Amino acid sequence: DLGSYFQADREGLEGSNVSRVSAADLEFVSNLLQDTYGYSTGAYENFEHKTENQKAILKFDFNIGTNHKLTTTFNYLDAFKDKPAHPSAIGRRGPDFQTLQFENSGYTINNDILGGILEFKSIFGNKYANKFQLGLTSFSDSRDPFSTPFPVLSIAKDGIRYIVAGHEPFSIHNRLDQEVLQISDNFNIYLKGHTMTLGGSLEKFSFDNSFNLNAYQGTFGPDINFADVEAYVTSTTFDSLVTAAQTTFDNNNANDTWALAETNMGQLAFFAQDEWAVNDQFTLTLGLRADIPLYFDTPEKIQENIDRNCCYDPSIVYSDEGGADVTFDHTVLPDSKPLWSPRLGFNYDINGDKTSQLRGGTGLFTGRFPFVWIGNQVANPNSFFYCVTDPDFKYPQVWRTNIGFDRKMGEGWTFTADVIYTKDVQAAMVRNYGLRPPTGTLSGVGSRPVYTNADRVQNFGGPTNAYVFTNTDLGYSFNTALQIRKEYASNFSWMVAYNYLDSKDAASIDAEISSDAYDRNPANVLHSNTAELAPSLYGNKHRFVGSLYKKFAYGKSWATHIALFAEYAQGGRYSYTYSGDINNDGSGLNDLIYIPTEGEMGQMNFVDNPNATAEQQRDAFNNYINQDKYLSSHRGEIAEKYGAVSPWYSRWDLRLTQEFGLKNAKNIQLSLDILNIGNLFNSSWGVREIATTTGLAQPVAVSAPGGVPTYAFDTAQTASIFNDFSLNSRWQAQLGLRFNF
Repeated sequence: DLGSYFQADREGLEGSNVSRVSAADLEFVSNLLQDTYGYSTGAYENFEHKTENQKAILKFDFNIGTNHKLTTTFNYLDAFKDKPAHPSAIGRRGPDFQTLQFENSGYTINNDILGGILEFKSIFGNKYANKFQLGLTSFSDSRDPFSTPFPVLSIAKDGIRYIVAGHEPFSIHNRLDQEVLQISDNFNIYLKGHTMTLGGSLEKFSFDNSFNLNAYQGTFGPDINFADVEAYVTSTTFDSLVTAAQTTFDNNNANDTWALAETNMGQLAFFAQDEWAVNDQFTLTLGLRADIPLYFDTPEKIQENIDRNCCYDPSIVYSDEGGADVTFDHTVLPDSKPLWSPRLGFNYDINGDKTSQLRGGTGLFTGRFPFVWIGNQVANPNSFFYCVTDPDFKYPQVWRTNIGFDRKMGEGWTFTADVIYTKDVQAAMVRNYGLRPPTGTLSGVGSRPVYTNADRVQNFGGPTNAYVFTNTDLGYSFNTALQIRKEYASNFSWMVAYNYLDSKDAASIDAEISSDAYDRNPANVLHSNTAELAPSLYGNKHRFVGSLYKKFAYGKSWATHIALFAEYAQGGRYSYTYSGDINNDGSGLNDLIYIPTEGEMGQMNFVDNPNATAEQQRDAFNNYINQDKYLSSHRGEIAEKYGAVSPWYSRWDLRLTQEFGLKNAKNIQLSLDILNIGNLFNSSWGVREIATTTGLAQPVAVSAPGGVPTYAFDTAQTASIFNDFSLNSRWQAQLGLRFNF
């Protein structure tokens, strides 16, 4: 009798809280899975995640006469890192103070790299020089899950993920093999007052990606999500998923039928630059670059996936952000048109003695193309999980302008100031084209538009999502840095600097999967597909850094070096969102919460549950709001996207180097690095405080069938800021030995 087992086991354990999660519940779930299915969850605490790597570099230089030099470099990496299950994909999953996952829900990621680069440099007289490079690198990434084949199991408490067990869903035979070919050539022409550079480059990427999300059925379904521990115990739907997971693993291994998406893409570039010395004090640099995406046989690879899989239907009518009908041909990729990047820079030696220099520049910049987004389109030609790139998509470009000033003063003083402004010309944003503009309205407090079933594209008997990479021109960053440095003749120096950052965008994309990029972007409450300018998830608004360095030289060639680095910065940004889909846009992560006033608390519909009455939940949620600086100061408002900031943090790093001089300018260096050294002496020093590890804090759960919301709050939540238990809050040490010859 599982019900009796549930009661007896819980009552017999003297559980202590691990965050809000009961040790009794964790042990009960672990024992039940072992007894019922023979499945080992692993521990829920006191286990280690290891990181190891072996690296090697081998380099040969050959002088071919006086004007030519050939260099060959080979590099090798064999590394692995143990990791927990993904913290936020398919909903927030911890591990943190709200949700814990068992050890065997994690995995090891393996990285193997073998590559070589050949470089040939030539000088032709006193006017011409050339540098040619040819490289070939092989990357092999794979995952070794800690879990045996088993479905994902998610158990909630008061509507928020509570316990996670089972196989990590993104690590089911996850393999990625890459071959990268690099060819580049730079030709320099030296004329009177001019240094000209003409060149080009080609990078070709070949990807073989085996990604088997939902191979163990139920990853996205209700069969793996339970309202509480007792709901799981009394469920009869999980047994078939366990059997199916083992069968899938055995059959796919035996028949070699794991999913495989092959992609071949590249980036071709041409560039020209002229560095013009207008006079002895002023230098002007002008440049132009063109980057072109190449797809080779990628459309044919997409068609192969369409032919071998079911459910591709190009006739389904979706809706763009404005509500206009749109259909997609999955084999159509963005244009292979050049992205032009003109640039202008200057350097002005004000006094002609390099004591005061003014420098700056402006121009368009295009980075390496994010082909992983195209990989989504190659691998997922399935209308159940439609991932596509808008045919009119433009790869990201920014317009960046900077101005800087350097000033040397007195004896050893240097002052530096920099200002950089960056404007997004065509940033990326994932929209769900399964949504038409909303026509419904949420009832009760915090009223907002909601999507009715008529506002959502229907297919296969229910709402269908289409995650589309599109563009927006919203986004900018303003960055100011000030630094002062002092160097003394006695081998002593110090530096202090301050950086201010104001960065805003429409989508701080931190995901390679299109659906995750949509889910994790807090949505505009008026329409999830409308771009909204808001603070960026990345960067610290205020950051102070400083350093001290001292060298003690003694004997003929022995020396001791001491270096200390300090950082004091404002913490990262995060958003308060509901755990649940309050507006019916298909995501249970991206809906910003409404922060009720004291008077509105009574209008919120909390429902009694086994853990607390409705009134107890209401009172606890009110207290939670009052104890939080951001929430308490924004009552009566919808929380701002990334409007909250975690507390300031500090850290000190120390480096000690002992240098032993040998004959013929050779030496041996023994080094010791201690990161976050304060934490070595006091466990409370150097500890960061955070509200979330993912950028999304979800304190309150909601369900809103028909636009009528019902809320749930775990009364165990009494604080919104917690200590970060990651390596960021711990001291680390590293020993090094180096022989210079």
